[in-house]
Amino acid sequence: MNARPRHRRGASSVLVLLAVVFLAAGMSRLGLGVAHVIAAEQSTEMVLAGAESGSSGADPGDLFEALRAREARITEAEAALAARSAQMRAAEQELAAQIEALQTAEARLSATLQMTESAAEDDLLRLTTVFENMKPQQASDLFAQMDTEFAAGFIARLRPDFAGEVMAGLDPVIAYAISAVLAGRHARTPRN
Repeated sequence: MNARPRHRRGASSVLVLLAVVFLAAGMSRLGLGVAHVIAAEQSTEMVLAGAESGSSGADPGDLFEALRAREARITEAEAALAARSAQMRAAEQELAAQIEALQTAEARLSATLQMTESAAEDDLLRLTTVFENMKPQQASDLFAQMDTEFAAGFIARLRPDFAGEVMAGLDPVIAYAISAVLAGRHARTPRN
């Protein structure tokens, strides 16, 4: 039992030692980076201070070149920002045009669908009126030839009294099939 705790103590002390070594390495790198930044900042401050005081230690040419390089970097960054801004404006305009085109297409499609639905409804109303103006037996003969679901759709649209006369004139098997379709038409509708 004693061997095991020593092994754990040895492993944990190695881990602590490694952590300390990594920490020291990180701190030294950080210190070097900070020292470099501080040195660069101090030299820039010294050049600027020398130029302001007019001391002979600072070379005006170096200061001028440093300012010129800085201005060039700023001008380049401004140009890049202006180009990016122009790209963004162009993309926004293109997107707005696409949205407008989609809205126009949607409006046209909606109008077309409404016209189609209206025309289909008008056709069904006319055909229903034609059936209702027939004699019940003539309508029954015609409905006997139709597909059961198609016939059920028209029977549902007929006036109830006329629909009853047409159903009475049909073969009982066909009348039953049409009745079953009509009864089951809304069977799957969810009820609250």
